[in-house]
Amino acid sequence: MFQILKLFCSPKHKQEGHAMFIQTEETPNPATIKFIPGQTILEKGTLDFSSRAEAARAPLADRLFRIPGVIRVFLSGDFVSVSKGDDTDWSMLKPMILTALMEHLSTGQPIVDPALLEQSSAAAPSEDEDEIAIQIRELLDTRVRPMVARDGGDIVFDYFEDGVVYLHMRGACSGCPSSTATLKMGIENMLRHFIPEVNEVRASGDL
Repeated sequence: MFQILKLFCSPKHKQEGHAMFIQTEETPNPATIKFIPGQTILEKGTLDFSSRAEAARAPLADRLFRIPGVIRVFLSGDFVSVSKGDDTDWSMLKPMILTALMEHLSTGQPIVDPALLEQSSAAAPSEDEDEIAIQIRELLDTRVRPMVARDGGDIVFDYFEDGVVYLHMRGACSGCPSSTATLKMGIENMLRHFIPEVNEVRASGDL
């Protein structure tokens, strides 16, 4: 389910008849909504912030964290996913997020410090990774990440140890009620099928 909202970029643009279109989509995580402004957010990679302190060098995310009720901001190539707290209602929060996105993007303000984009490349293989880890990354990049991006999130390889694949859950995937099922019934089965050395998949931080 999705919704398209038409917002005038500024009084000047309104007089000229120019408008910004921001599409919103629900995600499998009821606490997260995906906002698609029709322009590039990040040239490469993804960035995930769980607090305003983490977003100090990401002006767009920092602005969104100033809105009461916003607890997570995820930036990707062409969308922004925003997560809310349990005590906040989307009917109140969504208009404020849309206004903040419209004002920030329509005035050409910076989205992130360019240095932060280097962190978004952290998922790249390191030189000392073994063949199994490289295979896992390739399967995730080609079969999993494009799928979860459509749902406003990302799943990134952390490490492989003793038959267990550890993954970082980002954006809408973090805290999603269906994330465990996605890991176990989807990703785990797929990896075990293609890579016999894989026995289990866990979210990083799981005991």
